Amino acid sequence: MDTFNESVSEMAKRKVYDEDFKKMIVELYESKKPIYEIKREYGLVDATIYRWINEYGKIKTETGESTSNHEMKKLKKENLKLKEELEMARKYSRQNRR
Repeated sequence: MDTFNESVSEMAKRKVYDEDFKKMIVELYESKKPIYEIKREYGLVDATIYRWINEYGKIKTETGESTSNHEMKKLKKENLKLKEELEMARKYSRQNRR
């Protein structure tokens, strides 16, 4: 079998996990459950667990609140959209003043 077919076969074997499952794994990690136990119990690899920790793990803000990278990305995207809408409204307002 050539390497292309092997890599396609490997990709087909990859499992897809829903967001709730990923968050549950991160919660286990944050509750001090050892990585090796999480790996063994759920059949995951280190890289997958650490990627989910980076994405869904808690981050303390300057105000002491907790958030996650996932939430921060969502908020940044929403903020950008609102800025664009505000700029469009300003342009429209300037055009209608004339």
